[in-house]
Amino acid sequence: MLAGACLMVVGAGLLVFGVFVHAPWIFLAGALAFACMQAQQAYHGTNLTIKRLRRIMLMGDFLFVCSALLMVESTYNFTLPLFMKYAKNGYLLYLNYIHNNWVVLLLVAAVLEIYSTHRIASELEKEAKKN
Repeated sequence: MLAGACLMVVGAGLLVFGVFVHAPWIFLAGALAFACMQAQQAYHGTNLTIKRLRRIMLMGDFLFVCSALLMVESTYNFTLPLFMKYAKNGYLLYLNYIHNNWVVLLLVAAVLEIYSTHRIASELEKEAKKN
């Protein structure tokens, strides 16, 4: 999981600082590794708050992967010809919905992950104190 997180940071940093060649693929590999590792972690207790926070955390993982896919698309413009061919004002639609919107998803995913991680830790401490 730590390696996946490091790959995400490296990929996003390389893209932001202008090294476009492999940055989106590095970020995608890191996001997939991070999401897979977090999805394998399980909570077998009965605390509904922790179960809800786990679902929020998994939503953050999904948004990390979506952000990575949008980063790849923003770099390589795979779907731009489809927008140009099938939509009136296709380039403007592409700019509005696809181009560089990976940043928004990355921000939302990071906020969800930070929130759920800290809340799960505090809930597990409360649960441990009860026992």
